[in-house]
Amino acid sequence: MTQKAKIKARAAELSARFQAAGAVPVETPVLLPAEALLDLYGEDIRGRAYVTSDALRGEQMLRPDFTVPVVQMHMTHGAEPARYTYAGEVFRRQEDDAARANEYLQVGYEVFDRENPAASDAEVFAVVKDALGDVPVRAATGDIGILAAAVAGLETTERRKKALARHIWRPRRFKALLDRFSGRAETPASRVRLLSAEEPLQHGFPEIGLRTQAEVSARVEWLRADAEAEPISAMQVDLIETLLNVRETVPNALEHIRDLAVDMPAISEAAYRLRDRIEAMDARGVDVENLDFEASYGRTSMEYYDGFVFGFYAEGRADLPPVATGGRYDALTQVLGQGREIPAVGGVIRPGILVNLEDAA
Repeated sequence: MTQKAKIKARAAELSARFQAAGAVPVETPVLLPAEALLDLYGEDIRGRAYVTSDALRGEQMLRPDFTVPVVQMHMTHGAEPARYTYAGEVFRRQEDDAARANEYLQVGYEVFDRENPAASDAEVFAVVKDALGDVPVRAATGDIGILAAAVAGLETTERRKKALARHIWRPRRFKALLDRFSGRAETPASRVRLLSAEEPLQHGFPEIGLRTQAEVSARVEWLRADAEAEPISAMQVDLIETLLNVRETVPNALEHIRDLAVDMPAISEAAYRLRDRIEAMDARGVDVENLDFEASYGRTSMEYYDGFVFGFYAEGRADLPPVATGGRYDALTQVLGQGREIPAVGGVIRPGILVNLEDAA
């Protein structure tokens, strides 16, 4: 049997396992409408999508993953609750690393259920973990929702909070904004001159790029208003940074986050959700006492994740992408449901990596 045939056979086994867990098999188009969907994937995937176009359909892209089209399908036709599985190729440009595959198989398991989100998180994690079999993997977990709640609770302007929330998935940009909004970063001399000028755009300028003069003027006004706002307090910045550095087993992480919630009450509800998830995982037989939790985990993955996130990594193989990943994406269902929403969580396995690891065992 060729390697490709082995991978396809393993994908079929995984799909059958997910169907046995209650999932209905579904298929999605390989070509997806680019304009409406690219922004949902975030900066990383947007820059690596294969995009084409024609006069009738406009811009199209090769499917970079399954979650967005499956959510689209469910929000249009699905009943509640629902479980889906799928298997097929996804496509991503790899211009910086020729060794990484630009086409590979994914097999996924998605749960749409509003009854008990913590139980759904635990279900997806456990089902994916069990499907990996005896391959030695290290599990990593996190929760984007805790950091998002901390940002929403900052004592600063709504525009600053929105800017920080938008860049949660870009750690360097997030830190730069936090430093600027707290007064830790020195304002560049060019910006000082711009903001101090009475009419900085009075002579006009050529429109270069995508921004119009009106948009640039609006941006200057926002910068002026922001410069007059009170800085985010040093204590709140320290609390955010302490939160981002939480890296413990999940029970210890929960205690640490509860301690932070005393001074940062905005994360209290997210801490309760973490507690419920730990209890649900324990009930599923997951060894939570030795399960890792990183508050920063998932900040460089899909931008539609807004809660629980996880990944499984091959032990001793830092050169490989994760064997499996997943997370919660409640807000995505609202965007694609045009106001309707349902809690949703899912995970995907890369059978190609799994087969390679099984062959090497």
